[in-house]
Amino acid sequence: MASSAALTIFRSFVIPALLICLLVQIPAQAEEPAPKPVQKITPGKVIIPTDRMRRIWGELISLDLSTRTGSFRREADDQVMNFIVMPYAELLHHATLGDLQDFHVGERAIFRLHENEQGEWIYLTYIQDEMNMMHGHKEFYFVDRIDPSTGELICTQANTDQSFIRQKGIVISTDSETRCWKAGKPATFSEIQVGDPLRAKTRGTGSGKARIAWEIFLDEQSLLEFQAKQKAVHLARMDKEGIPGYVDQIAPDSVAVTLFPEGSVLFDKFKNGDTVEIAPAGVDRLPTHERIPGKITEIQKTGRTRQVQIRCSSTSSFKPAGVMRLWTSP
Repeated sequence: MASSAALTIFRSFVIPALLICLLVQIPAQAEEPAPKPVQKITPGKVIIPTDRMRRIWGELISLDLSTRTGSFRREADDQVMNFIVMPYAELLHHATLGDLQDFHVGERAIFRLHENEQGEWIYLTYIQDEMNMMHGHKEFYFVDRIDPSTGELICTQANTDQSFIRQKGIVISTDSETRCWKAGKPATFSEIQVGDPLRAKTRGTGSGKARIAWEIFLDEQSLLEFQAKQKAVHLARMDKEGIPGYVDQIAPDSVAVTLFPEGSVLFDKFKNGDTVEIAPAGVDRLPTHERIPGKITEIQKTGRTRQVQIRCSSTSSFKPAGVMRLWTSP
């Protein structure tokens, strides 16, 4: 009887207690999170693979507007790198939106590249000019020393209060092409003083990290005036040449498109019922067909792009994943 009672106690209390101890000691295995899909450049899609990119300071060597290709010299080691400009690439000129024709051979900029299927770093999704980088990061060239005999400035690149210093001992050279600006008006090199915070647009010399100034801005106002003029140029270009985008879907009486961020200056004002004109475009992003009238029936914001549904009478000239242009009607 005693053994039977003991067995009952063991089954009723001891075994459950042991099981509880085991459960407490063995943590539940959490489900493995699904791996994020690898981003890849895909024809007809606005994709910027931020998990696989290189941002390289270089000097623009060549540019072909008809094929939207070019090359630059990497400052770090003078290697020449070729690139193919994606149709949706951000081309930041004078600290705002621009296009390829705004850039000049020799200009120093940051080139953002991605790999193709063969592992070549050749797809370009932005060119960021020196003005845009310094304005966006709120950085300046602080003048440490001036050599009037050579026209050189020795500077420290840092943020506004110099709590962050990017680089010291930067030599900025000047020549007959250098223009200085103050209060939005032409200034002289002699007006620059030690300690002044400057911004600049520079070009390379064909090797190394040399900087020769095309423009030197002695104050914020002068840079912002250059920026304002570029914004006007870009707005006029979008109005004349049309907002670029990709064709997503085609139906007999409608086209769905994704408009690139550079068109935000216009498409932020879109609303359903607006009349527009659309046309397919080629590699150079120029129209390949006459404009077709249409009406916006749906607008969807996706990040910095716009997905727009357009009802129109003819869609036969459009191809899925092809480049297109859109004009706002008066």
